This record gives sequence, C-alpha cells and structure tokens, in this order.
Amino acid sequence: MIRNITLGRTGITVPQNGFGALPVQRVSMKEAVMILRKAYDGGMRFFDTARAYSDSEEKLGEAFGNGYVDRDKIIIATKTPAKTTEDFWKDLDTSLEKLKTNYIDIYQFHMMGECWKPGEENGMYECMVRAKEQGKIRFIGGTAHKLGVARDIAECGFYDTLQYPLSYLADDKEIELIDICNRNNVGLIAMKGLAGGLITNSKAAMSFVLQYDGLVPIWGIQKETELDEWLSYMENPPVMDEEVRAFIKSEQDELKGEFCRGCGYCMPCSVGIQINQCNRMSLMLRRAPSASWLGEYWQAEMEKTKKCVECGKCLPKCPYGLNIPELLRKNYEDYREVLAGNRSVG
Repeated sequence: MIRNITLGRTGITVPQNGFGALPVQRVSMKEAVMILRKAYDGGMRFFDTARAYSDSEEKLGEAFGNGYVDRDKIIIATKTPAKTTEDFWKDLDTSLEKLKTNYIDIYQFHMMGECWKPGEENGMYECMVRAKEQGKIRFIGGTAHKLGVARDIAECGFYDTLQYPLSYLADDKEIELIDICNRNNVGLIAMKGLAGGLITNSKAAMSFVLQYDGLVPIWGIQKETELDEWLSYMENPPVMDEEVRAFIKSEQDELKGEFCRGCGYCMPCSVGIQINQCNRMSLMLRRAPSASWLGEYWQAEMEKTKKCVECGKCLPKCPYGLNIPELLRKNYEDYREVLAGNRSVG
C-alpha cells in the first residue's frame, strides 16, 4: 500500500500519488470528469491545477463540485499568475467559481521569478494573507523553475508549500531542496516527474519519488490508460531495487543533456531568442495543448532559433550545463516535423 505523506506545516496528509491536471485541457469535459472521478475512486486525494491551464479548473469543478465527494475529502491546489493585486483577486474569485468551491486548500503564486515577502511595495504577499483571513484559501504556496527562487521560498518562512520540477533527472542541488523543505517544515509538491515527457517509465519515476519523505508528486494525466498505471501503484508501490537503479542511471546518462527546465537563467539572448521556451518546445508539444504552440506567434519565435550565432553568452548561465545551441537546433527540427505532419504531438 502506498504511504501517506504530510505536507509540512500544513498538516495536509494525502497518499504520495497526486494528480496533475494540466493535461486534462486536451480532452473533452465528459472524458476529463470520468478520469478525475476515477482518480478519486482509485485513492488519489491531491489535485493540482492553475488559472493558466485554460479549462482545467472548470473540469475539476464539474467532477467534484456537484456533490460527487465531500469537499473535505479532497485537496485542491491551484495557482495565479497575477503580478498585481487587482489581478490576484480577480484570479482567486474566478478559480473559486470554476472549481465550484468556497475555499482553496493551497493557493500558489505561479512560476515565481522572485520570492515575494511581506512589506514589499507590490503588496502581493499581503493578498495571500488577506485571502487566508477571509477563509478563501487555507495555505500559501509558490511554484518556481529557478532553483534560487525555490530555495528562497523554502527558507524564508512565509510559504507553507513549494512546487518545483523534480524527477530522477534532478541534480544534487535539486535533491538537496527536499531536505531544505523538510528542515523548514515546508511541504514539497513535485511537478514534472516525467520531465515533460522525456521519462516514459512510470515504475522508475515512482520508485524515485517514493524514496523521499515530505513530498507529493503530481503526475500529469491526460488518458485513462495513464491513470491506470499510477493507480496500480496505490496497492503495489514499486521499490528502488538494483534493476530500477541501473535503469535510472542509464536514463540519466542519456537524457540529462536534453532536459531544459525552462528556468530562464540563460536569458536574455543576444539575438532575441526565447531560449527558455524554444528549448523545451518538443516537451510542450507532447504534454500541453498544441494549438497555441503551433500558431503564427510561436512559428515566428521558433524561426528565430536559426539566428543563433553561438556567441556562448548563455552557456555559463545555465545551471544544468546544457548545450543550448545544440538543443535549439534539435527543438527546431522536431518543431518543423510536427508542422509538416510527420510527427504526432501527443
């Protein structure tokens, strides 16, 4: 039986097997509701979404906001990309409406470029405090792709949870983040456990996560067959044996050089390439809705990658040692294949 995990000072205790609702954007309302309810019936209790995930919140609301389950039986985490107090309150009210709930368990600042704290001029952290006082949220969280920002969130004492990309492609500094969160009693929500589609072995991915205390993984689930894999681990969780350990080692050797986290440390580009998006375009096409990525705007942005002069300014900025020019070329080639209809996006 998979164990329960407590997310730091929140006291929230759930099975160590959460549902990431970004990919349900790509399926119909009927299918999404079926998948979400099957996840609950199979034992999942932690569901993560975001205001930025088009109709994901609405689908969660349709699945659980109509009396299918008692509200206190599930944990809902969502996010706001707001940068102003006005947008914060607008997003929060919209999320509550779409989710068909009167409170959100964990409300997170989405993809934080810096760790907002009390007393800052923008007043963003104070919005969280007021929302909590009003009973609209229970706990305050932040999500980050930059390791430095993530550490600040974990160590500053103002956030109850941190959401950060964590898979078996993580480096030692990222793994250290688990201990930092545990020492500071901050719950860790592990996103991108499949590295945006690079990892395809769910047993290995789950074995890696189950080694650690204090974190809950959220698996991006789009298809019933994917859900069935994760649900099978509720009763029979995999273990990190020598076979799995050897497989992970081989995967690390092969894939670490291709995994762009989208952190943005490499920016700005001297010729205007959006490196942090273009260098993970192949991943986004696999896991996120493809329509916007294949539109005129991103076609033009991907064409800019051909202007790379290999000046090398981005290379020392990348904390993961990626060969950025080479990765740009690979992503461009994949992108052209998709546009030409020679490769599937799903």
